[in-house]
Amino acid sequence: MAGEEALGKKKYNISVEAALEVIGGKWKCVILCYLLRGKKRTSDLKRLMRGITQKMLIQQLRELEEDGIINRIVYNQVPPKVEYELTEYGWSLETVLHMLCDWGEKHIVKEYGDKSSVLEDNILNELDQEPVRG
Repeated sequence: MAGEEALGKKKYNISVEAALEVIGGKWKCVILCYLLRGKKRTSDLKRLMRGITQKMLIQQLRELEEDGIINRIVYNQVPPKVEYELTEYGWSLETVLHMLCDWGEKHIVKEYGDKSSVLEDNILNELDQEPVRG
């Protein structure tokens, strides 16, 4: 293992570790699910994601950008405008994200019975909405 690390190669126990390294944590999948609905500005994401700090949001967006999952689009205007969208590589997570949401709903129903009592009222929890490819 030490020899592998010295060469800059990382070793994983199983491949899900590599996936969670990129999209794991409390906020990244939430960000990605919102971006399935189309481009969003930082302020849009902040408004939609109750409980996330500005610092944490920026950090998560930077990490997703570094991993090639999202694009940061900077418009040359005053005041400055920045939007985020999924890359083609990011879109490859669409099925996974939908499956996680479906499982999460089943888990909520199992644990709480009524999902409306624990799910926020927002665009991700509206039924029959199609993703918006950019």
